[in-house]
Amino acid sequence: MTDEKSVEKSVMIIGAGLAGSECAWQLARRGIHVRLHEMKPDKRTPAHVTADFAELCCSNSLRGESLSNAVGLLKEEMRRLNSLILSCADETRVNAGGALAVDRHAFSRLVTEKIRNCENIEIIPGEVIKIPENQENLDNNINNIIIATGPLTSDALADDLKNLLGADFDLSFYDAAAPLIAFDSIDMNHAWMGSRYNKGAADYINCPMDEAQYLEFVNALATAQEAEVHGFEDKKVFEGCMPVEVMARRGLDT
Repeated sequence: MTDEKSVEKSVMIIGAGLAGSECAWQLARRGIHVRLHEMKPDKRTPAHVTADFAELCCSNSLRGESLSNAVGLLKEEMRRLNSLILSCADETRVNAGGALAVDRHAFSRLVTEKIRNCENIEIIPGEVIKIPENQENLDNNINNIIIATGPLTSDALADDLKNLLGADFDLSFYDAAAPLIAFDSIDMNHAWMGSRYNKGAADYINCPMDEAQYLEFVNALATAQEAEVHGFEDKKVFEGCMPVEVMARRGLDT
């Protein structure tokens, strides 16, 4: 990798989340000028809390680190490629047994700081509501456009993407919001710290339930008030990261 000055052409990246920030960093480090468009803080979805890049709106865990599984191998490959996301995660990590988890706010702040201080990255705030046409790309010296808006794509840009795909294609964004529980709401006289799957350190809180408590818990989840479904969401769920209330509605054993 190099820190050479930008070449004649620029790459436009829409979205400064995990993928957009990593992409911008890797291109910039190779001497390619990047125009990074991010709608925050001018516009946010209901899931956004901060104005920082690479905001973790769901879990603060980047999953397992063991080299015996695919997610661990992927992270090691990213480290060897000087990944911005992995270096920031390693610097802001918190105890999580065999997983790589981070202080979500410190992580996003660090990613934002590094992106803002990178010489070849030009940050352009504001929502992109339409993908520029080819001729406009040439006029603005844009060589390529990378759309990295993920599941929190704004309604306007999602509609433009649907129009480009045509009536024969469906466009879906899958994501899951993990419930956040305040530590001071847990009675540690009954709960205890332990490892996950008997691997790593005792970094997880275990909350035991007897059968009656479990049945009450499942019923409460299945009948709880849900947040309003917004335009960028629907009732479909990603089976690999299923919301806990959906699991409860699928039955006691689930």
